[in-house]
Amino acid sequence: MCVTAVESRPAGVALTPSPGGHRPFGARVKAFVALTKPRIIELLLITTVPVMFLAAQGVPDLWLVLTTTIGGYLSAGGANALNMYIDRDIDALMDRTSQRPLVTGMVSPRECLAFGIGLAVFSTLWFGLLVNWLSAALALGALLFYVVVYTMLLKRRTSQNIVWGGIAGCMPVLIGWSAVTNTVSWAAVILFAVIFFWTPPHYWPLSMKVKDDYARVGVPMLPVVATNRVVAKQIVLYSWVMVAVSLLLTPLGYTGWFYTAVALLSGGAWLWEAHGLQSRAKAGVTGAKLKEMRLFHWSITYVSLLFLAVAVDPFLR
Repeated sequence: MCVTAVESRPAGVALTPSPGGHRPFGARVKAFVALTKPRIIELLLITTVPVMFLAAQGVPDLWLVLTTTIGGYLSAGGANALNMYIDRDIDALMDRTSQRPLVTGMVSPRECLAFGIGLAVFSTLWFGLLVNWLSAALALGALLFYVVVYTMLLKRRTSQNIVWGGIAGCMPVLIGWSAVTNTVSWAAVILFAVIFFWTPPHYWPLSMKVKDDYARVGVPMLPVVATNRVVAKQIVLYSWVMVAVSLLLTPLGYTGWFYTAVALLSGGAWLWEAHGLQSRAKAGVTGAKLKEMRLFHWSITYVSLLFLAVAVDPFLR
């Protein structure tokens, strides 16, 4: 997830298509691609493909990797499009989301709904026919969880929204493993847990940065309803659990020295940043000096390094 550059304008003023309702074909194509939130899906694929290498204990079938990657993009893209359809009212009021296609009018709500449902159906069939039906079920489950449980039920009702809603973002780990083995093992469950505990301390720093946006639309992200000190404490707690869980793979025999070294070093760097954020929050630092986005950016680097190690480790054992 990332903060997008937005046009400077009063919050809540939605942009409209160009005069006469003209919507250029190229801009329309870009808008439909934007509905899938490609930059978020990059993170999902970072956790899918390396797990396939671990499951295969080497190089998996490359055709299988390709079909799984495409299916994962289509499924996550459908979920993201449906999320934008449901959240179009608050997206129009938030600076961070002010350039989304439904807000600008480049895509109509009906088109977005049809596009999201179409991707959901097509991706499920894609997985079932080209990968396996277990992966298809897991992908569909992730999509429904994100759309129904997170977007419709949790997001606007509880400050724990991203904690439980983040389960959808953990599913690519299980999908990658099941694509290779047609089963789900403890290794996949452990990596699922890593992403589960990674998601809140990954997203809460960003929420701290844009909490005014969330407060404006009544979304109770934790930084909206709690002080920076409380949020930073929660970030540290989740971070310690995340690092501890990441180290379980080695004693259980799934990984070796290389993964362990990367998990220790990258996890140590994460904890250093998390405790630094907590120290600044305790001292009452606010604004740019809080440097909450340092942890957000490091969180992306961390998960990339950790799952790269997951992919490389089988070749070094």
